[in-house]
Amino acid sequence: MEILQIENLRTKYYSPAGTIPAVDGISFSIGEGETIGLVGESGCGKSATALSILSLIQPPGRVDAGAVRFFNGDKFIDLSRIPEPELRKVRGNEIAMIFQEPLSSFNPVIRVGEQIAEALKAHNKISSSEARVHAIEMLKAVSVPEPAQRFRAYPHELSGGLRQRAMIAMALICSPKVLIADEPTTALDVTVQGQILDLLQELKRKFKLSLLLISHDLSVVGMMADRVAVMYAGKIVELGDVGDVLSHPQHPYTTGLLRSLPELKGPRRKRLEALSGAVPNLTCLPAGCRFEPRCPVRVAECTAEVPALKEIAPGHWVSCVRAPFSPVFSKER
Repeated sequence: MEILQIENLRTKYYSPAGTIPAVDGISFSIGEGETIGLVGESGCGKSATALSILSLIQPPGRVDAGAVRFFNGDKFIDLSRIPEPELRKVRGNEIAMIFQEPLSSFNPVIRVGEQIAEALKAHNKISSSEARVHAIEMLKAVSVPEPAQRFRAYPHELSGGLRQRAMIAMALICSPKVLIADEPTTALDVTVQGQILDLLQELKRKFKLSLLLISHDLSVVGMMADRVAVMYAGKIVELGDVGDVLSHPQHPYTTGLLRSLPELKGPRRKRLEALSGAVPNLTCLPAGCRFEPRCPVRVAECTAEVPALKEIAPGHWVSCVRAPFSPVFSKER
């Protein structure tokens, strides 16, 4: 059963340079206990999507259109249309978020444990001493060593890995149904990255979470997700089962991302392939497909209009006038 539905979501930033469509009409859903991976280069709109779901977009940006429907156990409620006091009951309590950089997300002058406990007190009638006990238990649950001692630490006194675990503890302290993880392994070394991902998998099973995992790393998404949505320049260009999308990508952008991954097998000293060009300026987008200027298989039709998402196989959607491609498309050089 679906627990979160995002439909035609549009978020824009208004600046003197022009209007920036950071999220431009995207739609997807998350089922109970499901993990959705949202991938793409920096600047494609992944974090803006996450912030839009929780109505955390700050001026000069705003959510202009679309619906964010959350199933609260009885019925779907549209988070984009309820008053702020009601939204606060959902934000952090029913839907929580792990922000991209824990050091800047924590208040530097308040102890870590107090910030975790404050999240619990904000949504429950509970004393400070009870909140402290629950916060220490949650720090222990996310494998923070000496949790009682870490409770009193300031953010700068913790390592990057411990700060990330503390951020996860704060997100889970109210037992949310949906967890949004925005680049949860950013700036961590490879060993700690693996520990954090394993922890998320374990906590997902333990707390029966639905997870929206935002990453630029397709290998991480391939390991963690059930389905994957590939974003480019504010739009979803491919959506489907993670196995189908990664083994038989049907959009040239997805193929380019996969080719840029290092291979363990193959000739030594082989240069990594890279996508040519860069993400377009969102204030001056191409008339047709937004990936067309960088696309190695573009045709004249690509410049005519923005291609709509179409279902080329059960559950596999792609936004490309040339799709479906043959199964060997991803392997061609």
